[in-house]
Amino acid sequence: MWFSLLSLVLGTALAGSLLAWLASNSGPVVSLRKIAKSAPGNSDDAPPPVQRLIEVVNQTLPQTQCAQCGHPGCRPYAEAIINQNAPINQCPPGGQSLIDELAELLGRESVPLDTSRGDNKPAQVAYIDESLCIGCTLCIDACPVDAIVGASRQMHTIITDQCTGCELCLPPCPVDCISLEPASRTLDQWRWPKPVISKRS
Repeated sequence: MWFSLLSLVLGTALAGSLLAWLASNSGPVVSLRKIAKSAPGNSDDAPPPVQRLIEVVNQTLPQTQCAQCGHPGCRPYAEAIINQNAPINQCPPGGQSLIDELAELLGRESVPLDTSRGDNKPAQVAYIDESLCIGCTLCIDACPVDAIVGASRQMHTIITDQCTGCELCLPPCPVDCISLEPASRTLDQWRWPKPVISKRS
């Protein structure tokens, strides 16, 4: 009996000391509220407004990944537009209609396309003259969307449904067996062209 009573007193004293130490400790405190906020699916998990805006701009860009804008792809260009206030007229594949759309979206002034980066062209795809291909794989390394199939010293070919017509496969080809031709769009691929937004008065 005395032993049980002594154990109870000592246990209470130790618990009190532990609570006092925790109360005075300045380290991080884990709370159920914080755990609940970090749970998957919680509204607090939504990306911040800047990231959401970058994603909207990225989806507006043509996704050719051609790097004519001076950035390695469409998403890096979208990040530069939002985070670094990069000009919105550096995308030749998008042309003036894209510039007008970005201006309307971001509340910026619409400006002419920067033609020093290239001219706006109709949709195009690359084709390989398979009789001339030597299988060097240089075009495979250059393709940003993995639209070229082949192996070393084997014939290469283009997956036309994946090709964006970025032209990045042309310079590295040592035998000039790649050409660009207008893209033939099927009914499944056809989309309404983007309207040119008139400038506000």
